[in-house]
This record gives sequence, C-alpha cells and structure tokens, in this order.
Amino acid sequence: MTTSQPVGPSPETLAPAPPPGSPPPGSPPSADRKQRRAILTLSVGHACVDVYQGAVSALVPFFVADRNYTYAAASGVVLAASLLSSLVQPAFGALTDRRSMPWLLPLSTALCGIGIAFSGVGNSYPLTLLCVAIAGVGIAAYHPESARVARIASRGSHTAMGWFSLGGNIGFALAPLLVTPVIGAGGLGATPVLVLPAAVGAVLALLAVRRGSAAAEGPGTRTAKADERPDDRRSFVRLTLAIVCRSVVFVVLGSFISLYARQRTGGGTAAGAAALFVLYLGGAVGTVLGSALAARWTRVRVVRWSYVASIAAVAGVVLVPGPALYLFVALASAGLYVPFSLQVTLGQDYLPSRVGTASGVTLGLAVSVGGVLSPAVGALADATSLRTALLPLIALPALGWLLTRPLPEPALPAQQ
Repeated sequence: MTTSQPVGPSPETLAPAPPPGSPPPGSPPSADRKQRRAILTLSVGHACVDVYQGAVSALVPFFVADRNYTYAAASGVVLAASLLSSLVQPAFGALTDRRSMPWLLPLSTALCGIGIAFSGVGNSYPLTLLCVAIAGVGIAAYHPESARVARIASRGSHTAMGWFSLGGNIGFALAPLLVTPVIGAGGLGATPVLVLPAAVGAVLALLAVRRGSAAAEGPGTRTAKADERPDDRRSFVRLTLAIVCRSVVFVVLGSFISLYARQRTGGGTAAGAAALFVLYLGGAVGTVLGSALAARWTRVRVVRWSYVASIAAVAGVVLVPGPALYLFVALASAGLYVPFSLQVTLGQDYLPSRVGTASGVTLGLAVSVGGVLSPAVGALADATSLRTALLPLIALPALGWLLTRPLPEPALPAQQ
C-alpha cells in the first residue's frame, strides 16, 4: 500500500514525502502487512454487503415477470431499499463521529442478508417493500463505520481506500451472477438462499474490526481526531450534489438496464443479466483506474474529467441498439466509478473533523439517493417508453462536471 522510495545518491533530498499516515522509513514491515490484511478483509466484507445493493436490481426483472409488476411498481422496490437508507445514513455517520461502534459491522451485514432473503417469500407487495427496506437499513448502518475503520487501517492512503471501495464494486458485479441462477432455478421463493454472503460477511466483519485496530496501532497512524484542518463545508456540499447526479444515473441504470437490454438486443433473461453484470463489473474497473489516475493527477482533476467522459458513454447506452449496447454500458459504468473512491476521500478531507458524517454522505447517502427518483423514471416509462424515460440521464454527468469545476484540491494533513 505504501509507495516505494526512489534509489539515488541522496535519498533525503530526492525521495518524495510518503503518503499521509504511511509508516515512516525504517518502520517494521509487520505494520505494512497488518495494513494489507486489514484492507483486504474490509474489502471482501464490503463485497458481501454491496452484493445486496446489486441484488435489489437483479431481482427487479423477476418481480416484473413473476408478479406482473409495472415499471412504477418495480422501481418502488428500489425506492424502498434506497429511501430509508438515504434518510438514516447521515444519522449513522454522525453517531460514528461521536463514538466508535465496530459492532455495527457484523450486525448491519446480517440485516442486509435477512432483508433480501425474505424479499421473495410470499406475494405481498408491502411485505416485499418492508424486507428490502430492512436491507437498506443494514446498508446504511454499514458504510459510515466501515469507511471510518478503513480510513484508520489505510492510514490515509488513497490507494488503500480504492481497494476498499473496489470490494463494494465486486459485490455489485457478483449480484446478478448470484441472483439469476438461484431465482431462475427455484423462483422467488428461493431468496432465503441469498443469505449466505451475509453469513460470510458477518464473520469477516468481526475479523476486520480486530485487524483494523491492529493496523491502526502501527507507527505513523493518524486518526480523524488528530486532524486539525478546518472544514470546507461549501466544497463538501458541491461535491455531494455532484455525487447525487452520478448516483441518479447509476441507480436508474441498475434498476432498468436488464429490461432495457432485453428490449434493445432482442435477448431474454440471460441478455439482461449480462448487461447488469457488465454495468457492475465496469464499476470495479473504474474504481481501480481512478486510484491509478489519482497517483498521477490530482483527485479533483480526475473527478472532473470522468464526468465529461460519462456524458458520451451514457448517451451511447440510451441511444445505441444491438450488441454495441454492452460496450457503452461498460464505458458508462467505468466513467461513473472512476471518481467513486476519490470522492470518498475528498469528502473526508473537506470535513476532516467529521469523517463518519462525510463517509455516510459520500459512500452511502449520495449513492443510494438515486433510487428516490427511480419511481418517477418508472412512471414515465409506463406512460411513454423506457428509452424516453432514460434520455434525461445524459444531462446529469454534465451537471456533475459543472458542480466540480470550482472544487479545490484539499490540503493534506501535516506529516508527523
């Protein structure tokens, strides 16, 4: 996770300063190994939780096919998972700023699994909404505390935080691969099988807390409490609004891309599941690419240009028919996810005194809030067509670019 120092005749003058919170030269290698193990465990646990965010979208085509849900009713399921999560996530972020609550990680992971496991049981629409709302609460509780633990374990490394975010992207990508065969074989009544990732994730959450604490004890550790930089609330608000634009595009695409791909390609269930998988896999690629680009340019610059690239990619998703649709789905997803982990660390650096709140907003609230508009898109699709309902998505990356233009690159914490 740490950067290697260049070799030369005068290392003191030629070597760049280590990343914030990195172990100083000569520190025991065991500290770096603890950091890697902690981030790896957190990343896999993050995947086990975010598989349930992706599972909601993966279940939508089955609700439409088996229960004859309209577009509006199907998007209401996405809203149930997103709305409650959006409302309570800032509260969990504020709580984690006041006190450490590592027990939230296994508990929230279990809630995610329980909610989705019972979402397909019975034919009651209100019960389905309640179950996915429970999963939404679990997701809301998990992200602020996990991001706080990841920040401590990573010791300020943007690359390490990128790996943590990558875990969530992989969870999203695995969701259709898990949901489609299970529900395809056993119907919606087989959703209890989907509790298995939560069982694994809860165990990993317990390990993550222990390993995160061990990594934090290494030399050079800086926590949010030791950070005395002033808050930049104006920049944080602008960043949040830009993330909301990104969220609306990604969540709406996640809600309808399976159905849209089947329409545009003439394929069946497999064609829709493939489009959803490409959407989520592209997010994983974008997250890795974002960390690499941020090592060369500033985070703000990378974020701005990712929004510019997303404009053309989203237009291709909406307007291009046939198999080429999958290429534009991948490009749009990568463009929308290049800034993902960078926006999390930017938010934390804009609000250094409230890392939990910043994490809850950038990693959770602003991501899930996109689902609030899904019913409106579904209603428009019912009244016109799905393609017409998706057309406004093209303008949102442009608005995100305008919002990020004035953002400054935040100052880094002073080296110890």
